[in-house]
Amino acid sequence: MALALVLVVGTAGYLLLGFDFLDSVYQTITTVTTVGFTSPRALGVGSKTFTIVLILVGVGTALYTFSAVLEVLIEGHMRELVRRRKMERDIARMSGHVIVCGWGRVGREVARFLVSAGRQVVVIDRDASRLDAMPYASVHGDVTDDETLRQAGIERAATLVAALDTDADNLYVTVAAKSMRPDVQIIARARNESSEPKLLRAGADRVVNPQQLGGDRMASFVTQPLVVDFVDVVMHDGTLEFRLEELAVSAASSLSGSTLRSAQLRDRTGALVLAIRRPDGIFVTNPSPEDVIESGDVLISVGTAEQLAALAEFAARP
Repeated sequence: MALALVLVVGTAGYLLLGFDFLDSVYQTITTVTTVGFTSPRALGVGSKTFTIVLILVGVGTALYTFSAVLEVLIEGHMRELVRRRKMERDIARMSGHVIVCGWGRVGREVARFLVSAGRQVVVIDRDASRLDAMPYASVHGDVTDDETLRQAGIERAATLVAALDTDADNLYVTVAAKSMRPDVQIIARARNESSEPKLLRAGADRVVNPQQLGGDRMASFVTQPLVVDFVDVVMHDGTLEFRLEELAVSAASSLSGSTLRSAQLRDRTGALVLAIRRPDGIFVTNPSPEDVIESGDVLISVGTAEQLAALAEFAARP
Protein backbone atom coordinates (compact mmCIF):
# COMPACT_ATOMS: atom_id res chain seq x y z
CA MET A 1 0.00 0.00 0.00
CA ALA A 2 2.87 2.36 0.79
CA LEU A 3 4.51 1.66 -2.56
CA ALA A 4 1.22 2.13 -4.40
CA LEU A 5 0.70 5.45 -2.57
CA VAL A 6 4.19 6.63 -3.58
CA LEU A 7 3.55 5.74 -7.23
CA VAL A 8 0.18 7.51 -7.26
CA VAL A 9 1.58 10.66 -5.58
CA GLY A 10 4.62 10.66 -7.87
CA THR A 11 2.52 10.32 -11.00
CA ALA A 12 0.14 13.05 -9.84
CA GLY A 13 3.07 15.35 -9.01
CA TYR A 14 4.62 15.05 -12.45
CA LEU A 15 1.21 15.59 -14.05
CA LEU A 16 0.96 18.90 -12.14
CA LEU A 17 4.47 19.80 -13.32
CA GLY A 18 3.38 19.52 -16.97
CA PHE A 19 4.25 15.91 -17.83
CA ASP A 20 1.72 13.85 -19.74
CA PHE A 21 0.35 10.70 -18.08
CA LEU A 22 2.70 8.12 -19.65
CA ASP A 23 5.76 10.31 -19.02
CA SER A 24 4.60 10.86 -15.43
CA VAL A 25 4.31 7.14 -14.77
CA TYR A 26 7.62 6.48 -16.53
CA GLN A 27 9.47 9.16 -14.57
CA THR A 28 7.99 7.99 -11.25
CA ILE A 29 8.92 4.33 -11.77
CA THR A 30 12.46 5.04 -13.00
CA THR A 31 13.00 7.36 -10.04
CA VAL A 32 11.59 5.05 -7.35
CA THR A 33 13.35 1.95 -8.68
CA THR A 34 16.67 3.86 -9.14
CA VAL A 35 16.94 2.56 -12.72
CA GLY A 36 18.24 5.93 -13.83
CA PHE A 37 17.11 6.16 -17.45
CA THR A 38 17.10 9.56 -19.15
CA SER A 39 14.16 11.75 -18.22
CA PRO A 40 11.54 12.00 -21.01
CA ARG A 41 11.79 15.82 -20.82
CA ALA A 42 14.03 18.44 -19.32
CA LEU A 43 13.58 19.03 -15.61
CA GLY A 44 13.13 22.49 -14.27
CA VAL A 45 13.74 23.69 -10.71
CA GLY A 46 10.33 22.50 -9.53
CA SER A 47 10.68 19.15 -11.26
CA LYS A 48 14.14 18.57 -9.80
CA THR A 49 12.94 19.47 -6.32
CA PHE A 50 9.98 17.12 -6.56
CA THR A 51 12.25 14.37 -7.92
CA ILE A 52 14.62 14.75 -4.95
CA VAL A 53 11.72 14.41 -2.51
CA LEU A 54 10.38 11.43 -4.46
CA ILE A 55 13.80 9.75 -4.33
CA LEU A 56 14.11 10.26 -0.56
CA VAL A 57 10.64 8.89 0.12
CA GLY A 58 10.05 6.46 -2.72
CA VAL A 59 13.36 4.60 -2.95
CA GLY A 60 13.25 3.54 0.69
CA THR A 61 9.63 2.50 0.36
CA ALA A 62 10.34 0.49 -2.80
CA LEU A 63 13.36 -1.25 -1.28
CA TYR A 64 11.42 -2.12 1.87
CA THR A 65 8.50 -3.47 -0.17
CA PHE A 66 10.68 -5.56 -2.47
CA SER A 67 12.70 -6.99 0.44
CA ALA A 68 9.52 -7.82 2.38
CA VAL A 69 8.00 -9.63 -0.58
CA LEU A 70 11.26 -11.47 -1.27
CA GLU A 71 11.55 -12.42 2.39
CA VAL A 72 8.05 -13.88 2.40
CA LEU A 73 8.72 -15.89 -0.74
CA ILE A 74 12.12 -17.17 0.36
CA GLU A 75 11.15 -17.74 3.99
CA GLY A 76 8.08 -19.74 3.04
CA HIS A 77 10.02 -21.84 0.58
CA MET A 78 12.96 -22.29 2.92
CA ARG A 79 10.71 -23.24 5.83
CA GLU A 80 9.08 -25.95 3.75
CA LEU A 81 12.48 -27.08 2.45
CA VAL A 82 13.93 -27.26 5.97
CA ARG A 83 10.86 -29.14 7.21
CA ARG A 84 11.09 -31.62 4.37
CA ARG A 85 14.84 -32.15 4.89
CA LYS A 86 14.32 -32.73 8.59
CA MET A 87 11.54 -35.21 7.86
CA GLU A 88 13.77 -37.07 5.39
CA ARG A 89 16.48 -37.33 8.04
CA ASP A 90 13.95 -38.57 10.58
CA ILE A 91 12.71 -41.24 8.16
CA ALA A 92 16.29 -42.27 7.36
CA ARG A 93 16.88 -42.92 11.07
CA MET A 94 13.74 -45.03 11.46
CA SER A 95 13.92 -48.81 11.68
CA GLY A 96 11.09 -51.24 12.31
CA HIS A 97 8.53 -48.56 11.52
CA VAL A 98 5.16 -48.93 9.78
CA ILE A 99 4.46 -47.51 6.32
CA VAL A 100 0.82 -46.50 5.84
CA CYS A 101 -0.11 -46.17 2.17
CA GLY A 102 -3.07 -43.86 1.71
CA TRP A 103 -4.27 -41.03 3.93
CA GLY A 104 -7.98 -41.74 3.74
CA ARG A 105 -10.34 -42.62 6.56
CA VAL A 106 -8.80 -46.05 7.06
CA GLY A 107 -5.24 -44.77 6.86
CA ARG A 108 -5.94 -42.03 9.41
CA GLU A 109 -7.31 -44.50 11.95
CA VAL A 110 -4.44 -46.92 11.39
CA ALA A 111 -1.83 -44.19 11.91
CA ARG A 112 -3.60 -42.78 14.96
CA PHE A 113 -3.79 -46.16 16.68
CA LEU A 114 -0.19 -47.10 15.84
CA VAL A 115 1.19 -43.81 17.16
CA SER A 116 -0.85 -44.14 20.35
CA ALA A 117 0.69 -47.62 20.73
CA GLY A 118 4.19 -46.13 20.47
CA ARG A 119 5.01 -47.20 16.90
CA GLN A 120 6.75 -44.99 14.35
CA VAL A 121 4.70 -44.27 11.24
CA VAL A 122 5.46 -42.97 7.75
CA VAL A 123 2.45 -42.02 5.61
CA ILE A 124 2.51 -42.02 1.80
CA ASP A 125 -0.09 -40.18 -0.27
CA ARG A 126 -0.16 -38.70 -3.75
CA ASP A 127 -2.28 -35.71 -2.69
CA ALA A 128 0.06 -33.04 -1.28
CA SER A 129 -2.81 -31.07 0.27
CA ARG A 130 -3.61 -34.02 2.52
CA LEU A 131 -0.08 -34.04 3.93
CA ASP A 132 0.23 -30.32 4.73
CA ALA A 133 -1.09 -30.45 8.29
CA MET A 134 -0.18 -34.07 9.02
CA PRO A 135 1.45 -34.61 12.43
CA TYR A 136 3.37 -37.70 11.24
CA ALA A 137 6.32 -38.26 8.96
CA SER A 138 5.12 -38.39 5.37
CA VAL A 139 6.25 -38.87 1.78
CA HIS A 140 4.48 -37.19 -1.13
CA GLY A 141 4.38 -39.37 -4.20
CA ASP A 142 2.74 -42.23 -6.03
CA VAL A 143 2.88 -45.26 -3.79
CA THR A 144 3.05 -47.52 -6.84
CA ASP A 145 6.47 -46.02 -7.61
CA ASP A 146 9.38 -47.99 -6.17
CA GLU A 147 11.32 -44.79 -5.44
CA THR A 148 8.49 -43.53 -3.25
CA LEU A 149 8.65 -46.72 -1.19
CA ARG A 150 12.41 -46.31 -0.85
CA GLN A 151 11.95 -42.76 0.43
CA ALA A 152 9.57 -44.15 3.06
CA GLY A 153 12.27 -46.59 4.18
CA ILE A 154 10.84 -49.86 2.87
CA GLU A 155 14.27 -51.48 3.37
CA ARG A 156 14.04 -50.92 7.14
CA ALA A 157 10.27 -51.06 7.74
CA ALA A 158 8.66 -53.84 9.74
CA THR A 159 5.16 -53.55 8.26
CA LEU A 160 3.40 -51.95 5.31
CA VAL A 161 -0.31 -51.15 5.48
CA ALA A 162 -1.94 -50.87 2.05
CA ALA A 163 -5.00 -48.71 2.73
CA LEU A 164 -5.54 -47.17 -0.70
CA ASP A 165 -8.96 -46.50 -2.17
CA THR A 166 -8.95 -49.23 -4.82
CA ASP A 167 -8.15 -52.92 -4.58
CA ALA A 168 -6.07 -52.66 -7.76
CA ASP A 169 -3.73 -50.11 -6.16
CA ASN A 170 -3.46 -52.18 -3.00
CA LEU A 171 -2.65 -55.24 -5.09
CA TYR A 172 0.06 -53.36 -6.99
CA VAL A 173 1.59 -51.99 -3.80
CA THR A 174 1.63 -55.47 -2.28
CA VAL A 175 3.48 -56.92 -5.26
CA ALA A 176 5.93 -54.00 -5.41
CA ALA A 177 6.69 -54.09 -1.68
CA LYS A 178 7.19 -57.87 -1.63
CA SER A 179 9.54 -57.67 -4.60
CA MET A 180 11.66 -55.09 -2.77
CA ARG A 181 11.39 -56.65 0.71
CA PRO A 182 10.19 -60.27 0.69
CA ASP A 183 10.25 -60.40 4.50
CA VAL A 184 8.18 -57.26 5.15
CA GLN A 185 4.78 -57.82 6.75
CA ILE A 186 1.93 -56.48 4.61
CA ILE A 187 -1.57 -55.73 5.85
CA ALA A 188 -3.83 -54.98 2.89
CA ARG A 189 -7.28 -53.45 2.70
CA ALA A 190 -9.88 -55.08 0.45
CA ARG A 191 -13.11 -53.43 -0.58
CA ASN A 192 -14.48 -56.51 -2.38
CA GLU A 193 -14.48 -60.08 -1.13
CA SER A 194 -13.23 -61.31 -4.50
CA SER A 195 -10.02 -59.31 -4.03
CA GLU A 196 -9.04 -61.00 -0.76
CA PRO A 197 -7.57 -64.22 -2.27
CA LYS A 198 -5.78 -62.19 -4.93
CA LEU A 199 -4.10 -60.01 -2.32
CA LEU A 200 -3.08 -63.09 -0.32
CA ARG A 201 -1.58 -64.70 -3.43
CA ALA A 202 0.25 -61.45 -4.19
CA GLY A 203 2.02 -61.67 -0.82
CA ALA A 204 -0.19 -59.93 1.73
CA ASP A 205 0.10 -61.50 5.18
CA ARG A 206 -3.31 -60.27 6.29
CA VAL A 207 -6.27 -58.92 4.31
CA VAL A 208 -8.86 -56.76 6.06
CA ASN A 209 -12.29 -55.91 4.70
CA PRO A 210 -13.50 -52.84 6.66
CA GLN A 211 -17.09 -53.32 5.54
CA GLN A 212 -17.16 -56.92 6.75
CA LEU A 213 -15.50 -56.01 10.05
CA GLY A 214 -17.97 -53.19 10.55
CA GLY A 215 -20.89 -55.51 9.94
CA ASP A 216 -19.52 -58.15 12.32
CA ARG A 217 -18.96 -55.51 14.98
CA MET A 218 -22.52 -54.17 14.67
CA ALA A 219 -23.91 -57.70 14.90
CA SER A 220 -21.76 -58.36 17.98
CA PHE A 221 -23.26 -55.35 19.71
CA VAL A 222 -26.65 -56.98 19.20
CA THR A 223 -25.67 -60.37 20.61
CA GLN A 224 -22.85 -59.61 23.11
CA PRO A 225 -22.62 -55.87 23.74
CA LEU A 226 -20.76 -56.09 27.05
CA VAL A 227 -18.15 -58.46 25.67
CA VAL A 228 -17.52 -56.11 22.76
CA ASP A 229 -17.29 -53.13 25.11
CA PHE A 230 -14.76 -54.93 27.30
CA VAL A 231 -12.59 -56.02 24.38
CA ASP A 232 -12.71 -52.49 22.90
CA VAL A 233 -11.62 -50.96 26.19
CA VAL A 234 -8.81 -53.47 26.69
CA MET A 235 -7.54 -53.26 23.11
CA HIS A 236 -8.19 -49.65 22.12
CA ASP A 237 -9.57 -47.36 24.78
CA GLY A 238 -6.84 -47.35 27.40
CA THR A 239 -9.14 -46.45 30.30
CA LEU A 240 -8.57 -49.86 31.93
CA GLU A 241 -5.15 -50.88 33.18
CA PHE A 242 -5.40 -54.34 31.59
CA ARG A 243 -3.92 -55.02 28.17
CA LEU A 244 -3.85 -57.88 25.70
CA GLU A 245 -0.45 -58.50 24.19
CA GLU A 246 1.49 -61.19 22.37
CA LEU A 247 4.94 -62.46 23.34
CA ALA A 248 7.13 -64.60 21.10
CA VAL A 249 9.21 -67.29 22.78
CA SER A 250 12.73 -67.57 21.39
CA ALA A 251 14.89 -70.69 21.39
CA ALA A 252 17.15 -69.16 24.06
CA SER A 253 14.26 -68.34 26.41
CA SER A 254 14.07 -70.09 29.76
CA LEU A 255 10.40 -70.78 29.00
CA SER A 256 11.22 -73.04 26.06
CA GLY A 257 10.47 -76.63 27.05
CA SER A 258 8.69 -75.70 30.27
CA THR A 259 5.08 -76.36 31.11
CA LEU A 260 2.82 -73.56 32.23
CA ARG A 261 2.77 -75.13 35.69
CA SER A 262 6.56 -75.30 36.04
CA ALA A 263 7.06 -71.83 34.54
CA GLN A 264 4.73 -70.33 37.17
CA LEU A 265 4.10 -67.26 34.99
CA ARG A 266 1.03 -66.20 36.92
CA ASP A 267 2.86 -66.31 40.27
CA ARG A 268 6.10 -64.72 39.04
CA THR A 269 4.73 -61.98 36.80
CA GLY A 270 0.99 -61.65 37.48
CA ALA A 271 0.19 -61.96 33.76
CA LEU A 272 -2.30 -64.58 32.60
CA VAL A 273 -1.74 -66.65 29.44
CA LEU A 274 -5.04 -66.89 27.56
CA ALA A 275 -3.81 -68.79 24.50
CA ILE A 276 -0.71 -70.19 22.84
CA ARG A 277 -0.16 -69.95 19.11
CA ARG A 278 2.01 -72.77 17.87
CA PRO A 279 4.55 -72.26 15.04
CA ASP A 280 2.25 -74.17 12.66
CA GLY A 281 -0.51 -71.59 13.26
CA ILE A 282 -2.69 -73.67 15.58
CA PHE A 283 -4.07 -71.90 18.65
CA VAL A 284 -4.24 -73.62 22.02
CA THR A 285 -6.99 -71.70 23.79
CA ASN A 286 -7.40 -71.77 27.56
CA PRO A 287 -4.23 -73.85 27.90
CA SER A 288 -3.94 -76.32 30.77
CA PRO A 289 -1.08 -76.20 33.30
CA GLU A 290 0.49 -79.23 31.62
CA ASP A 291 0.74 -77.64 28.16
CA VAL A 292 4.39 -77.25 27.13
CA ILE A 293 5.75 -73.91 25.91
CA GLU A 294 7.86 -74.52 22.83
CA SER A 295 10.37 -72.40 20.96
CA GLY A 296 8.56 -70.28 18.36
CA ASP A 297 5.31 -70.17 20.34
CA VAL A 298 3.48 -66.89 20.79
CA LEU A 299 1.85 -66.34 24.16
CA ILE A 300 -1.38 -64.32 24.08
CA SER A 301 -1.42 -62.79 27.55
CA VAL A 302 -3.51 -60.34 29.55
CA GLY A 303 -2.38 -58.14 32.41
CA THR A 304 -1.33 -54.66 33.40
CA ALA A 305 1.48 -52.91 31.61
CA GLU A 306 3.83 -53.73 34.48
CA GLN A 307 2.82 -57.40 34.53
CA LEU A 308 3.24 -57.78 30.78
CA ALA A 309 6.62 -56.05 30.95
CA ALA A 310 7.66 -58.47 33.70
CA LEU A 311 6.52 -61.40 31.56
CA ALA A 312 8.52 -60.14 28.58
CA GLU A 313 11.60 -59.69 30.76
CA PHE A 314 11.18 -63.12 32.34
CA ALA A 315 10.79 -64.78 28.93
CA ALA A 316 13.95 -63.08 27.65
CA ARG A 317 16.11 -64.69 30.31
CA PRO A 318 18.29 -67.53 28.99
